[in-house]
Amino acid sequence: MSPQQMSAHVLSQMAIADVIPHRDPMILIDRLISYETDSLLTQVDIGELSPYFDAELNGVPNYVGIEYMAQSIAALAGVEARSRGDIIRVGFLLGTRKLQMHIPDYRLGESYQTRVTRLYQEESGLAVFDCQIFHQQTLVAAANVNVFQPQDIETYISDSKQEEQK
Repeated sequence: MSPQQMSAHVLSQMAIADVIPHRDPMILIDRLISYETDSLLTQVDIGELSPYFDAELNGVPNYVGIEYMAQSIAALAGVEARSRGDIIRVGFLLGTRKLQMHIPDYRLGESYQTRVTRLYQEESGLAVFDCQIFHQQTLVAAANVNVFQPQDIETYISDSKQEEQK
């Protein structure tokens, strides 16, 4: 099935662990909501068992939103990979630009949706995404996120180690 043919129902049946390389307890997003070419909408529900939950804040610190964005990007790559019959690959968060955080934390009992949209991607695996986090219809965080997803992670790491030794 091509990504363009994926319905909200099909997405909702996919386990997050089946489309991202992360494993519990580091899976931070809860649900895939909708897919369009080069874009994915995910959801996180904040509970007391949410990773990074801070009882003093009664929520999750706002800086964790960067990881919500990164995991949503990984999920988009995973949805696309699964639609091609390809493997799920590891990617690297390189940095952010234009980061805006409009709330101090993600509140207990609330849900937040993250939309990631691919702006640019090179064949090398370098890509830039426009990322936005919403609470209901209100924008609460935004950034351009730069990522890198090598085709062969083992070769990439081996080559990186050789470069460090020089």
